[in-house]
Amino acid sequence: MATPNSVQAVPPPLHGAMLVLASMALALATFMNVLDVSIANVSIQAMSGDLGVSVSQGTWVITSFAVANAIAVPLTGFLTQRFGAVRLFVSSIVLFVIASWLCGMSTSLGMLIVFRVIQGAVAGPMIPLSQSLLLSSYPKEKTGLALTIWSMTTLVAPVAGPLLGGWITDNISWPWIFYINIPIGLLAAGVTWALYRHRETPTRKVPIDYVGLGLLIVWVGALQILLDKGNELDWFHSTQIVSLAVVSLVAFCFFLVWELTDKHPVVDLSLFRRRNFWSGTLALSVGYGVFFGNVVLMPLWLQQDMGYTATIAGAVLAPVGLLAILFSPFVGKNINKYDPRWFATIAFSVFALILWMRSQFTVQTDFVTIMIPSLIQGIAMATFFVPLVTLIFSGLSPDKIPAASGLSNFARIMAGGFGASIYTSVWVNRTAAHHAVLAEHINFANPVSQSTMNMLINMGMSEQQALAFVNNLMNQQAATLAVNDLSWLSAILFVALIGIIWLARPIKTVAKPAESAGAH
Repeated sequence: MATPNSVQAVPPPLHGAMLVLASMALALATFMNVLDVSIANVSIQAMSGDLGVSVSQGTWVITSFAVANAIAVPLTGFLTQRFGAVRLFVSSIVLFVIASWLCGMSTSLGMLIVFRVIQGAVAGPMIPLSQSLLLSSYPKEKTGLALTIWSMTTLVAPVAGPLLGGWITDNISWPWIFYINIPIGLLAAGVTWALYRHRETPTRKVPIDYVGLGLLIVWVGALQILLDKGNELDWFHSTQIVSLAVVSLVAFCFFLVWELTDKHPVVDLSLFRRRNFWSGTLALSVGYGVFFGNVVLMPLWLQQDMGYTATIAGAVLAPVGLLAILFSPFVGKNINKYDPRWFATIAFSVFALILWMRSQFTVQTDFVTIMIPSLIQGIAMATFFVPLVTLIFSGLSPDKIPAASGLSNFARIMAGGFGASIYTSVWVNRTAAHHAVLAEHINFANPVSQSTMNMLINMGMSEQQALAFVNNLMNQQAATLAVNDLSWLSAILFVALIGIIWLARPIKTVAKPAESAGAH
């Protein structure tokens, strides 16, 4: 009986000015959410300095949001059935605005992380619900247009994020990267409520898997804290790190057993029995983790070691969305005409190319040369998400798609948080290793070292000042070599992921059942 009621409750598509306003409001909410991930990247150094913590600790501001967001995403289906899609979406926006205000008011790293966790948690339902509400607003024949509008919004935000975040950090102060969410969020919430409050989805009481949710929070949280604090505590030489590893592993094992046997699991792990789902989700998650790790790393290197301001560092990364915006409509129109595995192969090949280009950077590399890979990366962005999501959903009946969306987004967002932690930690370690090697060659028995020291002293520096100057040069060189190492490794990982993509079945052989199900 639930199915007919649900069908009758589906409202008709919007038209004219109402459709335009609705699209803008939903796009604003999505923009605000995605923007909040990238806008903080170029502000980490300023935040860390103001709050009196190291840059590696400052990255917790990013990872705490990502992990909380990942954990909240699988709850979207339950919360939507319990409270309704419109009420949940608008409530998420309002709570996001409040959390953003609290983030800007933070006076310590601990406070900021707590409010970022809250911000990430309440943001969980926003992206999947913005997509579903947008699709419900358009006629079926214009679904492709709706998805293009939605994906364009998610691509514009990474362009605006670094530029806006850099400008705000340099010209105002870092709290304003959170305060700007307030007018955007209130406008999006107000317009959405005005247009959608009479289009609420049916609600019903459904059980929630509290045990599974608790185990999910424990194992993901313990693993993220392990990754964030591992470098600071010397990894497994620390009792705290060992304890976190044990807690995470045990909770994960119990989580697997519980979710596979519970009648209403918070995460439907049975989806991993499908080859296209697990191969697509694995490629999407690992690819996003590697991508996001580099997105966090580049601004840190540019500001900390290359002397760039936050604004200029943002300008270097901003071009990533330009070609993405140009190519996305083409991909959206042709994704059903060609094998999506070829589009994903193009994406990973371009990612590998631009990361190989970055592995060739030196301390003398100029602004334009550093910017070129960011521009080319737009092609990869346009061919990355949509083809892999198409593979993930292929062959699934309509009733399985919400669970598949929640699980794949959970894996992707979680991988992004892990990637940020791992990359910053490895970068610090590789920088120290390269510095040690370089220091071996700086001694007074080396003629080059002697002549350099004499030149600096003749320029008016004391011996201590000259040594400090040389040490700064070594730090810069070591950090750059560490970036080269990680870029090279990232390029290899993307090439390897191409093989994962081709483990998926050709989509034409699995699409027909889904299409038939959709037709009925």
